[in-house]
Amino acid sequence: MKLKLIAAVTLGAGLLSAAEAPERLQAAADAFKEVMGIPDKSIPQDLLERAQCIVIVPGLKKGAFFLGAKYGKGFVSCRRADGVGWSAPGAIRVEGGSFGFQFGGTETDAFMLVMNKKGMDRLLSTKFTLGGDASVAAGPVGRSTQAETDAALTAEILTWSRQRGLFAGISLSGATLREDSDWNRDLYGKKITNREIIMKGTVQTPKAAEGLMAELNRYSSRK
Repeated sequence: MKLKLIAAVTLGAGLLSAAEAPERLQAAADAFKEVMGIPDKSIPQDLLERAQCIVIVPGLKKGAFFLGAKYGKGFVSCRRADGVGWSAPGAIRVEGGSFGFQFGGTETDAFMLVMNKKGMDRLLSTKFTLGGDASVAAGPVGRSTQAETDAALTAEILTWSRQRGLFAGISLSGATLREDSDWNRDLYGKKITNREIIMKGTVQTPKAAEGLMAELNRYSSRK
């Protein structure tokens, strides 16, 4: 059974390797724009304004692999040290986890908000597991989170997923996130880690990421 799981994840990696990082950046921008386009069914604005980092994984592959294995590539951006705007994006890979919405072999867009510095530090490590290394909870949906204070105040990371137009908070417990050094090299033209991209504050945003940065700043700029 373990061999089947390894084969499934390897297959997922192969399928995604054909998609270039710039294409996935645009897919991430489109997914975020579409989710935020309906305020009553979006990531709450007040959570976006409080979040330290955001992770977007468009088109996470699921369902078609043995044992329900899942694999996806996406991007992380964090608040700049000066509090104005967002950092250039770092590339990540997501493997495993329970992503809900079991609709066969369709794809899922996954969204994560990192709500504090501790969660941010975990996110920028080489590898970490949601629900294991970091506390995770399903994120609330809508204009306000006043009725969702427990999740909003206690979890390090809040998570959502969207599939076939259905958007809801989902606990992605068990998913493993790790930086994707190959895509970072493709985007920045050199070997560079997510921590360097995000914490230096001087790394220039690649042209391919301008669309994503525009959407993040449009919907989640701090006032």
